[in-house]
Formats: sequence, C-alpha cells, structure tokens
Amino acid sequence: MLNTVEKYQQYAEYKDSGVEWLGEIPSHWIITKVKYEAYVKARVGWHGLKSDDFTDEGPYLVTGSDFRGTNIDWSQCYHCDEPRYEQDPYIQLKNGDLLITKDGTIGKVALVNNLKNDEKATLNSGIFVVRPLRENFSTKFYFWLLQSKVFKGFVDFNKTGSTIVHLYQDTFVNFEYASPNLEDQIQITNFLDHETAKIDSLIEKQQQLIELLKEKRQAVISHAVTKGLHPDVPMKDSGVEWLGQVPEHWDIGRLKNVLSIKNGRDYKTVEVELGGYPVYGSGGIFKRSSAYLYEGVSILFGRKGTVDKPLLVDGRFWTVDTMFYSELNADTDSEYIYFQSLGFPFDMLSTNTALPSMTQEDLLNLGFVIPPHNEQKAISEYIQNYLNKSNNLVEKAEVAIQLMQERRTALISSTVTGKIDVRNWQNPNPNNNNEANTELSQ
Repeated sequence: MLNTVEKYQQYAEYKDSGVEWLGEIPSHWIITKVKYEAYVKARVGWHGLKSDDFTDEGPYLVTGSDFRGTNIDWSQCYHCDEPRYEQDPYIQLKNGDLLITKDGTIGKVALVNNLKNDEKATLNSGIFVVRPLRENFSTKFYFWLLQSKVFKGFVDFNKTGSTIVHLYQDTFVNFEYASPNLEDQIQITNFLDHETAKIDSLIEKQQQLIELLKEKRQAVISHAVTKGLHPDVPMKDSGVEWLGQVPEHWDIGRLKNVLSIKNGRDYKTVEVELGGYPVYGSGGIFKRSSAYLYEGVSILFGRKGTVDKPLLVDGRFWTVDTMFYSELNADTDSEYIYFQSLGFPFDMLSTNTALPSMTQEDLLNLGFVIPPHNEQKAISEYIQNYLNKSNNLVEKAEVAIQLMQERRTALISSTVTGKIDVRNWQNPNPNNNNEANTELSQ
C-alpha cells in the first residue's frame, strides 16, 4: 500500500507568499519568476519547418510528438540539414536541456538525454527549451515543478486559442513560483526521482496486468468458439487455416451460411442534433439520425478504414457508408457469431493500401465453424461470464492506476511548493542514487 503525502513532516516556519495560488511557503524560500532564473527559447519567428525541410538523416528535429513520457524518442524524430541546424544556435540541444510543449497539447515536459557526442539536435516549432541563467538553478527542479498542480493550473488559466491552444513565451516566463536554495532543489529532485520511480514501477505492473488480461481474454474467446467447452470431444481438421482443428460434430461452412451483409449509407441527410437513432461508425456511436436502416440484433463490420473491429448492436440504428451491417439467420446465436468474428483474419481480407478496405464477397466467403445452436448459446454464456470477471479485474487495475497517478501528482506538487520538508530524507538505496540525474540537476 502506498504511503500518503501526510506521512512527511512540514517545515518549521512558513510565510505568506503573496501569491494567491501558492499560499504559504517555507520562510526561507523566495518568490521568483521563470524569466529571472531561466533562459527560454523557441524557434525563431515562431514558425516551424515545413515538410520540404525534413531529411532522412542529419541533425535531429524534435517535435512535441517525439515526447515519450518525459524523454525524447530519438528513433521517431525527423531530421534536418546542417544549414537549418546552424540557423539558430540558441536552440541547438544538449544533454540536460529541459523541453516544454507550447502548442497543441501544451505543458508536456521532457529532459534531453542520451545524445551522443557526435549527434546534433534542434527544435521545430511548438517547443520551448529552458536552461539555467545562473549557478543556483536546478534544471531537474524545474522538470518536477512543471509537472505540479501549480503549473498545470497556471497553464489552464493562461492558455489561448480554441482549435489549437498556445502558451506564449511572454506568458510562460512570467510564471511565478516559490524556490528554495540550490542544495534543497537538488535534495527535492533526488527525493522525487526515487519516490516517483517506485510509483511508476507499480503503475507499470498494473498496466502489464491489464495487457495480460486482454491477451488472455482474446485467447479464451478464440479457444471457446473454435474448440468448444469440452476438451475430450473428438476433433477434425477444419480445412480452414485460421480455424485449425474443430469438434468433429461441428459443421464447417462460410460466414454467408449464418448471415447476410448490407451496405451502410451516408448519414448527412438524416443527421439530427438530439433524439433520433444512433449512427454507428467503426468506433461506435458518434452521431444521431432521424431515420434508421435496420432494427434488431446485428454485427457491424468496417468496410473501409478500421476493418478489424466488429461491433455487436441491437435496436434501431443507422450505420455509415464505410461500414457493413448484417442480418442474422434465425437459427444462430448473435453473440457466438460476434465472438467468432473477433478472431477473423482481417489482415488477409483487407487490401494492402493506405486506406484498408474489405469487400462483401471476401467477407461472406470467409471460412466459419458452426456448432449446434445449443452449444453456440452455451459458449456465448461461458464467454460472457469470463468477460464479466476479466472486465472487473481490468477495472480494478485501472482504478489503482488512477489513484497512483493522483498520488504521484500530489507528491510532486506538495514537494516543489514546500508543503512537505524532505531535507532530512535519505535514499534507502544509496548505491542506486542515479548519479546521472544528479548531474542534470546542477
């Protein structure tokens, strides 16, 4: 069980910061602004390079999409030529630089690291580089400060734009915060490096559990719909590669033996703001319509774009023209057909183009295994019971992740604003104190 922020002691004396959103701060901390402590720079003229400026090799060209957590994914970076790199020496990056996104998804932070001596990197638009102006400044302290609730609140209050939001440089440099001396900054960063790493490790384990549950979920579904629920039943070769062996008494046919396919239609002429009937796309309901194409239970298949995510729906509905809907035969179990469709080899059915597509003919002629109706119902019930248990475990893991993320943010915020005193904290693993991070803090 994670300890809460309340376990840590407070400073002996506090004073009024004079800043509404900071409240009281430790008596020996000072109020300052980014512009007094840091050098902040973006690409000259606020304009980014165009696609013609990108190259297959040369200096890295970092964009906001290259942020992976709080690091830069160099393998995904664009490149630019030497003249573009030399164009602005003030944004030529080096290990230890702090980057923050200022356009679009603003406020994401990353530290530049793992740049080799012979590698060069620069910024495209959308990012500030932040560097210390003097020796009493810890870049790593800023790294944690910019992940605090105080800074996120500042960003939310000061961001501009509707379609694409921006954080302007003259706004960012006026961010006002409380700062301890350099020695305490480094102690705070070492503490947060250690404590957040423990939380991140627990979060990662929960994320791995979720992935394992999802993988097992698909394996359970696939086995049940193609092998049945009785392990001792005689088997036969289905003659269909993706099905393999199936119970001997099951029929082998094609998808067209259990359903027929109909084309969706453009919804623009029937779209309404409220009420009406659901309009389904590949991701589910996204519009409403004044009319419906079909009433009843149906399995929807993507015709173009996302072709590998069938949907099981019921009631009156409309579906877009890039999807198929189906009419199921009376002697079939809709859930069983849906569960078997989740394992269809869609990569074999779709065209190998920029926009994958699938034809009615190819889909309907896909090999399909057909158990007796009573077994279809039993398999569906078995899978649904399993999914209920699996979904419950996934939900618990997701709640745990959310709570840990909230605690992580609270711990960072409490530490960098002086609500807790970590000056006497000692690393329980002094041999793993991450010297590289300490160097970045100087």
